[in-house]
Amino acid sequence: PFFMMMKRSINVLSGCAVIVRGQPRGGPPPERQINLSNIRAGALARRAVQGQPDTKDTPDEPWAFQAREFLRKKVIGKEVCFTVENKTPQGREYGMVYLGKDNSGENIAESLVTEGLATVRREGIRGNNPEQARLCDLEDQAKAAKKGLWTEGGGAHTVRDLKYTIENPRNFVDSLHQKPVNAIIEHVRDGCIVRALLLPDYYLVTVMLSGIKCPTFKREADGSETPEPFSAEAKFFTESRLLQRDVQIILESCPNQVILGTILHPNGNITELLLKEGFARCVDWSMAVYTQGAEKLRAAERSAKERKVRIWKDYVAPTANLDQKDRQFVAKVMQVVNADAIVVKLNSGEHKTIHLSSIRPPRLEGEEKNKDKDKRFRPLYDIPYMFEAREFLRKKLIGKKVNVTVDYIRAATSAMETGGVPAFPERTCATVTIGGINIAEALVSKGLATVIRYRQDDDQRSSHYDELLAAELANVSGRSEAVVEYVFSGSRLKLYMPKETCLITFLLAGIECPRGSRNMPSGMQVAEPYSEEATIFTKELVLQREVEVEVESMDKAGNFIGWLHIEGVNLSVALVDNALSKVHFTAERSSYYKTLLSAEETARQRKEKLWANYEEKPKEEVAQLTEEKERVAKYRAVYVTEITDGLHFFAQDVETGTKLESLMESMRGEIAAQPPVEGSFTPRRGDFCIAKFGDGEWYRARIEKIESPAKVHVYYIDYGNREILSSTRLAALPPAFSTRTLLPQATEYTFAFIQVPQDEDARTDAVDSVVRDIQNTQCLLNVEYSGIVCPHVTLQFADSKDDVGLGLVKEGLVMVDVRKEKHLQKMVSDKHAHLNIWRYGDFRDDDADEFGYRR
Repeated sequence: PFFMMMKRSINVLSGCAVIVRGQPRGGPPPERQINLSNIRAGALARRAVQGQPDTKDTPDEPWAFQAREFLRKKVIGKEVCFTVENKTPQGREYGMVYLGKDNSGENIAESLVTEGLATVRREGIRGNNPEQARLCDLEDQAKAAKKGLWTEGGGAHTVRDLKYTIENPRNFVDSLHQKPVNAIIEHVRDGCIVRALLLPDYYLVTVMLSGIKCPTFKREADGSETPEPFSAEAKFFTESRLLQRDVQIILESCPNQVILGTILHPNGNITELLLKEGFARCVDWSMAVYTQGAEKLRAAERSAKERKVRIWKDYVAPTANLDQKDRQFVAKVMQVVNADAIVVKLNSGEHKTIHLSSIRPPRLEGEEKNKDKDKRFRPLYDIPYMFEAREFLRKKLIGKKVNVTVDYIRAATSAMETGGVPAFPERTCATVTIGGINIAEALVSKGLATVIRYRQDDDQRSSHYDELLAAELANVSGRSEAVVEYVFSGSRLKLYMPKETCLITFLLAGIECPRGSRNMPSGMQVAEPYSEEATIFTKELVLQREVEVEVESMDKAGNFIGWLHIEGVNLSVALVDNALSKVHFTAERSSYYKTLLSAEETARQRKEKLWANYEEKPKEEVAQLTEEKERVAKYRAVYVTEITDGLHFFAQDVETGTKLESLMESMRGEIAAQPPVEGSFTPRRGDFCIAKFGDGEWYRARIEKIESPAKVHVYYIDYGNREILSSTRLAALPPAFSTRTLLPQATEYTFAFIQVPQDEDARTDAVDSVVRDIQNTQCLLNVEYSGIVCPHVTLQFADSKDDVGLGLVKEGLVMVDVRKEKHLQKMVSDKHAHLNIWRYGDFRDDDADEFGYRR
């Protein structure tokens, strides 16, 4: 050997190549690749080179991954000793690797050959080389024992089905329900971005750590990379702890095709460690999805700031210039100035104005802003909800002692129009609490203030900023009533939320609506085509109307994103259907996705407005594809729980039935242990609750309407039935059993290919027949096409496989609904014997209305 060295193994490239590294001294130590002499292990799979269509993915060679795994588990993170026996002109080094501090440890090459995971290079064997001779003997023994490569039948079963891409990453992440997934970290891009192999299905995914951002390597125009300060150190910190380690990953969210997650390792949480050691900073937009407690991240970052380590070496705290007695004190509230400012009396007798940190009181929006130039304008009384916010503070605080923790001092600002005269003097911004309650958080949760959004590097914010954000999102989550106060554009509105008594800016989810003209730093941005038409459409449909909204999320600017419904019409779908918007990829995870796609396809075929210049494929090709398209039949087992008077039905997936049973059992156990106090629950429309059914048991429900305390309309979300109850039979839904734990299990469907009779007697006959045949029974269901209200399906009896809808047609209880799609027309059979409504003949065309049917 040329020489012997001791290093630590950090990466296994294959079954016969490792990368080693020495101890760090003043920075990441250099890497060195050692290829094992005299043996060969199978080559691992390689992905085709991106941008080169001639290259193809190559799969694993048999037993290659098993050899890599054997070697990885042996040496990763361990101290090894190696000898270099040969070095090629290209710089490749070949030698022997031993576990431990010298060559008395386990010989890795021999171990691989013994397990049948590597072959010996017998060409050019020198007879006087005892090491080569021993390898040959070990290989012969492995062959005799039929180990690894030498097993009968080849190694096809050892080749991984490696998946480099995920077709729909959002749905993939959602399907895991934030459960930990076993994984191996295959590559570290920088301190907070890794490439992981998910087991056991072999998905290769790029994961960004939720809640943080590390210094990175900026890619320049010429392809080179410029490291930011501490980027190499941050990468080494993550790499030395996670690279090729067995971990668990919680995939938490997937905004804009970026998978966010948290990596769990027995030695600790790398996200918190990076923050604590000053290698990362908190990121507001992704902290919202972090499942391990955002307060832990803030605490870790605060620790690094206080110690001024690494990226925080020049950090100066916002209150660094204040004495401790001026940072935290108790004072008496003497005056409430407005919704975010109070005057307090200190122990010294001095009066001091305190502004609540990180919140903004009610203010005017849009065209209303110009009103404040009127000299008669009185903000406290003329700005909506400003007086209510002031009154909330006055009743809670006036004359009482509060705890004040100063978060930052905001410098004076100058008004542009008054030539340098300060518009606002210097302001002391603080968190004010009374009886353990954060007053700013209470204002936000009541909808009487909004949370200010900051630049990521702006530390002048509340010390309880995350709690403020959570309170704001919780205030309008779920399905709520609203009034549309103003329409900014086709997809951006100002809503008043009566239940929450607040105004919010609301963005329609799932669509891409043309933008209007806007003032930009570079000048006026020209309006996109049909932006004005989209705005007019939305105004005429919803302005000053009562609507229902479903909030899904919030953007970085604090605007709420979700779905808006008016009289059963989804505004996003309506804009798409009228060719005034296109479907955005973010709709993929929504239950409205198929409806949006169907509406877009219809608008595209009409070739109007946004689709005026749409070019269809040649008719021959379309015709050919249409003929080739077949109906997809993927029947799944469901349990029918409820039939409506309109011939819709509700069903539960049998596959998730055990989860519901388990949840109900646990929930009833908790209720029995801690029974709700009768009359303590105040019902509000749209709220989830628990309701006591006629059988005396409690079930999950949603409040749909309140006539009086004695008449509350509820919908049982797991069964689909509705009931009118007294509020005394309702109680709050325990958080452990909310719809976040288990989604509502009852899904609404209607029958495909049939028309529901409009005549009440005919419809009643059909409903009675369906109730008799399928209610509270298990059936097989297949979704055939989407509908505006719910999916249209075919339903089969579980035992005979007979079609339920076809049975209704045969009995003459309903009529066939002819579909235009060729692949669905095959499902529409001819009318059968003249039974029931058919006994008078075929009245489909001229007299259908008279018999209660409308075309």
